[in-house]
Amino acid sequence: MYKIFSKFTVSAVVGVVLAGSALAQDYNFRFQSSDPAGNANFILQQSWAEGVTERTGGRVAIELLPVGTIVAHTETQDAVAAGILDGHFTDTSYFAGKEPAFGLIANPVGAWSDPEQMFDFMENGGGKELMNSLMEPYGLHFIGATTPGLESFLSKKPLDGVDDLMGLKMRAPEGMVQRVFAAAGAAPVNLPGSEVFTSLDKGVIDAADYTVFSTNHAQGMHDIASHPVYPGFHSMPLVEVSINKATWDGLPEDIQAALEQSVSDFARMQVSTLAERDVAAVAEAVASGEVTVHDWSAEERAKFRAIAKVEWEAAAGASDASAVVYEALTKYLSDNGLLQ
Repeated sequence: MYKIFSKFTVSAVVGVVLAGSALAQDYNFRFQSSDPAGNANFILQQSWAEGVTERTGGRVAIELLPVGTIVAHTETQDAVAAGILDGHFTDTSYFAGKEPAFGLIANPVGAWSDPEQMFDFMENGGGKELMNSLMEPYGLHFIGATTPGLESFLSKKPLDGVDDLMGLKMRAPEGMVQRVFAAAGAAPVNLPGSEVFTSLDKGVIDAADYTVFSTNHAQGMHDIASHPVYPGFHSMPLVEVSINKATWDGLPEDIQAALEQSVSDFARMQVSTLAERDVAAVAEAVASGEVTVHDWSAEERAKFRAIAKVEWEAAAGASDASAVVYEALTKYLSDNGLLQ
């Protein structure tokens, strides 16, 4: 009798374990980044993917691919919507050609003087809801935002103010960044980040809106563009982490919450990590005697922001969605005393 009961008990326990295993969902996602392999941003993004697996107890595995692995950097939105990719980690401004509002919300040039301002707008100022109102019609769900921080500006020529931008051949992402620099007199072109170094080296461009000082320095950008402007006067891109909407809708609430928190935590880690690296990289660059760091005066920064504010207002008329973004953005800035 005892042996029969023992066998039944063991069988029952095994059955419960197997049933529990069957109920436990494993999610394997493939995301593509807009950054190249080896880039500091991409390396940090890989740590995010690994962290998601740890945070969810192994229930979610994310394979993060570098730029161009499956589709071009401007095509990931369509690829995610079609299910070719599960998600992407990318600068939202790359899709401004499809909907101008993406360019305005991705980089309202001159609006943010600190990453935490943008994070607060996204998390507490209606930015997240606004992003999803823009993205969900295209088949994506916005999980959260990050940024490398206030970018440095790469230049082969000395730049000490707005007047020096006149006629400057430079790389800038499509959308608001291009518009503001064009209004300031520069000649911007749209190039992927992977082509910045070779384009500077070959003289295709003389300057570039690219990324933060430390990443530029680590990639040898200052060897060919030895007149960086730091701290940056212009750009702090919104880098979105988004997923296929149908996939998101099918996830349990605890997994959704874990993904949202993972992006929020990652954003702060990325900003603080790169800011520390920037300080060290600037010291190294200056000590080399080969790099001249240009820090614009408050007056020149104000001139540039005044140009940007005109372009924000002009961009509001590009589409109905752009008008909504403009109203939400300027309201937040005004309510928080940031619209100076």
